[in-house]
Amino acid sequence: RIADIVASTNTASLVNPTEQDDGGVVRSKAKNDEVYITTAVDGIHSRLSEYPFLGGFHVTRATLRDVCVMGADPVAILSDVHLADDGDVGKIFDFTAGVAAVSELVNVPIVAGSTLRVGGDMVLGDRFVSAVGSVGVSDYPPTARKGATKGDVILLTEGSGGGTITTTAIYNGFFDVVWDTMNVNFVQASQSLFEADLVKDIHAMTDVTNGGLRGDAHEISNTTGVGLEFYEKDIRNMVAPNVLNMLETLNIDPLGVSTDSLMLVVPEDIAEDVIKTVSSAGVDIAEIGQVTDSGEPILIKEDSSTEKLVPLFREAAYTKIKKLVGDTTPEDFEIMQEKVQKACEDAIAKKDKVINYINKN
Repeated sequence: RIADIVASTNTASLVNPTEQDDGGVVRSKAKNDEVYITTAVDGIHSRLSEYPFLGGFHVTRATLRDVCVMGADPVAILSDVHLADDGDVGKIFDFTAGVAAVSELVNVPIVAGSTLRVGGDMVLGDRFVSAVGSVGVSDYPPTARKGATKGDVILLTEGSGGGTITTTAIYNGFFDVVWDTMNVNFVQASQSLFEADLVKDIHAMTDVTNGGLRGDAHEISNTTGVGLEFYEKDIRNMVAPNVLNMLETLNIDPLGVSTDSLMLVVPEDIAEDVIKTVSSAGVDIAEIGQVTDSGEPILIKEDSSTEKLVPLFREAAYTKIKKLVGDTTPEDFEIMQEKVQKACEDAIAKKDKVINYINKN
């Protein structure tokens, strides 16, 4: 029955779940002898496990975004589902339908997947967990964040959020905002750039997700050593009105939460071409700042005062429990860091031990 849902998308692939094979196959054209393969995987938002269609829809958008921002054109989607022993099987179909909706909207086929119970028949409950992966191809090297250069222009598409904004809307009673999140604007904007052959000239692409724009600005500045100058008013204009209203009503920082916008760092001489191309795909986009040599990300507020953009320990709190927990660094942070490091080293040692055993036998 899952294969029936996949087949309903009418997307093209050589081998997909309807064949009942263990793997999927797609055919992709390449201009050059050498191509770049990009992969990504994302897990469903935990608070959307009771809303599997929305969970499937938004996790699929998330993994496709991760492929697109590396300058790769998505060619395949993979799905993994785990349901606890007492879980409603209908959740699997609902989740798959959400994945399939995005697949059909962006014309990228679902080619393979896995469906298992959480811990077999020994785990009671109805917990639903899942993940979606995607594969993309590109003729050019990836548009990683390290490409940002002094003098570049920073562009941002309008963001209406995904799993995080949907969760915020549901748990705070802003149900109409959920519909604002149901779009594939990010992928459409990216695909328009692929078709116009502009990706090779873009210095950096990123999606404004975990940590919000604060986090992305900090990461780009740290990675490249350049400075970033943002205009608060222009950023606010690129948050969907209903979403911005909800965030302000709930006192949630729009710069510290996932808005799922596409942020582009481009040379000044192609900025206008990029804006025209993305706009032609029906996606709003605007200039929100520029790259400088200051070495740090700065926000220029509407009253002309400035603020250094510093990421919080956690994403801006968007539920009552998260607000209670807060976003400050915990007192035992350094101790936990040491324990994490020890666990990592133990895992590597275990891996090496197994490899040595296999090689000797």
